[in-house]
Amino acid sequence: MSLILGIESSCDETAAAVVEDGFEVRSSIIASQIATHAPHGGVVPELAAREHLKALTPVVTCALQEAGTTLDRIDAVAVTQGPGLIPALLVGLNYAKGLAAGNGLPFIGVNHFMAHIYGAFLDGGAGKLRDPETYPLLALVVSGGHTSLVLVGADGTARQMGCTIDDAAGEALDKGAKLLGLPYPGGPSIQKAAAAGDPEKYDFPRPLTGAAGKALSPENLYNFSFSGIKTALLYHLNGNPLREEPQFVADTAASFQRAVVDCLVRKTLRACRDGGAKTIVVAGGVACNAELRRLMAEKCPRGVTLRIAQPRFCTDNAAMVGGIAWHSFRRKEFTPLNADSFARLPRIVRVPFI
Repeated sequence: MSLILGIESSCDETAAAVVEDGFEVRSSIIASQIATHAPHGGVVPELAAREHLKALTPVVTCALQEAGTTLDRIDAVAVTQGPGLIPALLVGLNYAKGLAAGNGLPFIGVNHFMAHIYGAFLDGGAGKLRDPETYPLLALVVSGGHTSLVLVGADGTARQMGCTIDDAAGEALDKGAKLLGLPYPGGPSIQKAAAAGDPEKYDFPRPLTGAAGKALSPENLYNFSFSGIKTALLYHLNGNPLREEPQFVADTAASFQRAVVDCLVRKTLRACRDGGAKTIVVAGGVACNAELRRLMAEKCPRGVTLRIAQPRFCTDNAAMVGGIAWHSFRRKEFTPLNADSFARLPRIVRVPFI
């Protein structure tokens, strides 16, 4: 049995978790910073870093206690190395380095993006991850910072089929909520407001889907674009005498959310068909969205398995960090203590969990 302590600080959640043998989550503790960033309507990197400094030790202590273990029984320390906000990443990265060095433990830096994919297999998914019939696997990773489609083969090779050419879907939902005067964080607020609205009431554009009758260029077949939907929402609201009416807000939120989700589903299904995928995985913070989960389940092609991460493993968490790091640990692939953080997603050529 191997126990990995995972640490996450890539954005505005301070998290720690203990994961046994890569899949069994013994504990998962998250300290949210919503109250800190709400007055600013978004995450302020410097404030996030300060909050991580305050929260890391209590969160790690709580994770160990909940797991019923102690640091001297931990086999390795894993931490999000990137991508993310550099000030926030550095706090977690250096804390984990110190913890590993001070206790003579292996240190493992984790790609946050890859960890989101892995999160869909925690607590019960080990068999599926190891089953050759699961592949090719198409992963839609959709969050405030990422909207990407990655095709993974049974041999662990991977390629990014598409990504956003401007805004991520999560960012579009956050900005849309702000335009509508809804509270931070925007994604959950949009979903809550949309529950009382008609998603067919207003027709927002579906960029790069061919919905407007314009043929897509080959390079954009699997790419996303959400800036145009935001602009359409801005013009929809500007000078509109109904913009303060609750039903107008609800209908607008529902229609806006449907447009974003529709783009995600259409692109994923196209990539699934063209890539010959046998499994679709949906992960990342926006995978919590009920409309996305519903439409993806409704539209998933026959013969294709849909696997959506559990809500607690969709948003940023350390369980996915500790889980994916176990695969590096068992291969003795450790990260040097002078490794730096990185803000941008590097080119994806293979995944570490196969």
